[in-house]
Amino acid sequence: MASRGSRAEKVKRIFQQVDVNKDGGLNREEMASLVVAVNPRVKFSDEQINAILDEVFRTYGEFIDGEKGLSYEGLLRTYDDGAGDVDRDFDALGLDLNQEAAKASLPSEASSSSIADDRMVESNKKQRTAAWAASPNHGIVFDDTWKIVDDLEILVKRLKAKQAKDGKMKGDNLDVYSDPGWSREFGPSSELSEKRVFWDESGHDYAAFVKELGVLRSKADGVRSREEAFDRHMAIGRVLYEHQLFKESLVSFKRACEVQPTDVKPHFRAGNCLYATGSYGEAKEEFLLALEAAEAGGNQWAYLLPQIHVNLGISLEGEGMVLSACEHYREAAILCPTHFRALKLLGSALFGVGEYRAAEKALEEAIFLKPDYADAHCDLGSALHAMGEDERAVQEFQKAIDLKPGHLDALYNLGGLYMDMGRYQRASEMYTRVLVVWPNHWRAQLNKAVSLLGAGESDESKKALKEAFKMTNRVELHDAIAHLKQLQKKRFKGNGSVEGESAFLVVELSKFKRVGQKTTTRQELANALAIRAFQRLTRLNRCNVDVLKKEMTETEVPVSYSGSGAPEKSIRKAALEGILRKLLSFLKPETFQGAVKAINEKILSDLDGAGSGRVDLSMFYAVVAPICSGAPDKRKRVAFDALRPMNEGSAQIKKADALKYIKLLRAIYIPSDGVSEMLEIHGEADDSMVSFPEFLVMFDDPDWGFGIMSTLMKLENGDRTRHGRHACSVCRYPIIGSRFKEMKLHFSLCSQCYSEGKVPSSFKKEEYRFKEYGTEAEAMKGI
Repeated sequence: MASRGSRAEKVKRIFQQVDVNKDGGLNREEMASLVVAVNPRVKFSDEQINAILDEVFRTYGEFIDGEKGLSYEGLLRTYDDGAGDVDRDFDALGLDLNQEAAKASLPSEASSSSIADDRMVESNKKQRTAAWAASPNHGIVFDDTWKIVDDLEILVKRLKAKQAKDGKMKGDNLDVYSDPGWSREFGPSSELSEKRVFWDESGHDYAAFVKELGVLRSKADGVRSREEAFDRHMAIGRVLYEHQLFKESLVSFKRACEVQPTDVKPHFRAGNCLYATGSYGEAKEEFLLALEAAEAGGNQWAYLLPQIHVNLGISLEGEGMVLSACEHYREAAILCPTHFRALKLLGSALFGVGEYRAAEKALEEAIFLKPDYADAHCDLGSALHAMGEDERAVQEFQKAIDLKPGHLDALYNLGGLYMDMGRYQRASEMYTRVLVVWPNHWRAQLNKAVSLLGAGESDESKKALKEAFKMTNRVELHDAIAHLKQLQKKRFKGNGSVEGESAFLVVELSKFKRVGQKTTTRQELANALAIRAFQRLTRLNRCNVDVLKKEMTETEVPVSYSGSGAPEKSIRKAALEGILRKLLSFLKPETFQGAVKAINEKILSDLDGAGSGRVDLSMFYAVVAPICSGAPDKRKRVAFDALRPMNEGSAQIKKADALKYIKLLRAIYIPSDGVSEMLEIHGEADDSMVSFPEFLVMFDDPDWGFGIMSTLMKLENGDRTRHGRHACSVCRYPIIGSRFKEMKLHFSLCSQCYSEGKVPSSFKKEEYRFKEYGTEAEAMKGI
């Protein structure tokens, strides 16, 4: 990996190559030639070139020297901010790191501030430690600090030698995974694929190292000035961080925070350490402190603000807070429009919450800025697949693989895409390539087995499944085996019908008749099952309505006024995500992320029809109350109370608000009915008020209200209802919940098959009459 020293050398060579008139600055013409030269595959229009140059010259105005243009320090800063890839641009220009050329000095104006390598320290100091130490913004200020750095390098080298000799050091190649966009400080591209080092902290050698490190820290504390103590602790922390001794470097950065609490750097560094050790919540807090200090510190920290936002966003994603992360990636991209990594992360996060079109736009922008960005191509492929644009998705995944042949995510996702397209042979090839990169990837092995079966290679499929069993014994494997068995049963006859036990017909809705009013209609059951599936996906069925009521009471959100003049408790989606995190605090980050995606797609998209990024919090509470856990009457009461803040101090709510709520409730949860124009049907909206009993009548109306809740409750209560040995005649699974018995033909269906209109193919009739048995006792009577 190239150190920052070699990066600076490369930037110097790039600068010298492009500075045609040798005046120590890059004017617009020279910068334009650089942009074109390092992007040979992109055809820029004059407008695009001018837009890029305008942004560069505006963002780095402090580095513009009159007619000369952008100084060397300015070009270095653009790369440090992640606006370009030094290694890629260096290669694109066909340059060599000629040592003699690298030593050639720039004009005196350009070398006066940033090229501190020659002025701050002797050249031998440069050679004996990392290049970061010579940076004027983040390097060593006091000469005596060098002694501590030298001593620490010796200690680390000694520890590394002992652990390597004993075989205790472990490494993990991260290059096969998607780039998380992480920035240690400046955003260099090369360090992202470094091998992660895992130190053994249990042995005597490590304990001895920590003891000797304590002596150096005591020396750092022993100086008289706070500035020098800060310098020493930061230097110790940086050396430890470079060697991936994150826990120990954190101690030093925390100490530096204590010495100079308002300095941005130690908070930023501490956040990086905490993230590296998996402490995402604590990392987030440190980045927030860094952000606060940077915003209070004026322009001196402007260059670091985009990176703080990026790393803060990544930490939030680590906690599952993807909507909140989007806000910080977006802010980073606004502060630095050429920050391709921020745009990629924004696109990936938007994909994660189901906003696919916005994700596509952000990812395409990242690729425009960096055409060889494999991870952006991979995520764009995923977004396109989610939108049904499969052929384009295949192209993007393939581009990612062409750029990085061992790209694990692209290979795995392309395998899944081929599976969805029915191209099973190609899918198995992709999963085989995944297993070459990661031999113990059990999901790839399992999917390979399924794809081989789809391709008709049963023997190879069984072998692959056995290999997956060796890797893990997770429940997913048992589900996969059941799926494989079902696939094997589906053999087609010459007349096109399906033979085997799983064969069925799909009957039109009008042919399903009910015996008795208590039997649920097929359409109503289908809608209720969809709501039940949403409950399970979001885990809102595990959130008691009392918890929701408590959150409603305790969360202070000021009432604002919409464009129509109606008062509402408006809140940003990211802030609402924080409330959801408290309501669903029992979920792991990745599960919570899935819940937020589902809620965003189904509920927030309707609440934020204008796309403002804000929603009415009271209406949100009212919409989710009916699908939380708890007694049905209590859920309705909480929904009613949620609407009351629109009419503070009153025991009633406006009838217009109630109608708007029920209309929205039906649009979200019963979309098959469409959005009925209730206000037109029931007369013009007025300012009359309704009490809770009157609200209940409106809510429970089977035609215009949310009467489906009674069916939903039946599904919830029937989760554990068994019907003896009865199995569904179509899917063959044991029936749980309601059993629907055909009274003449005497076959039974589970709720899912009944709602989908499936009947065994051997019972082809013009009409079917079903009776519902909801409890085991009722089921026994109907035998």
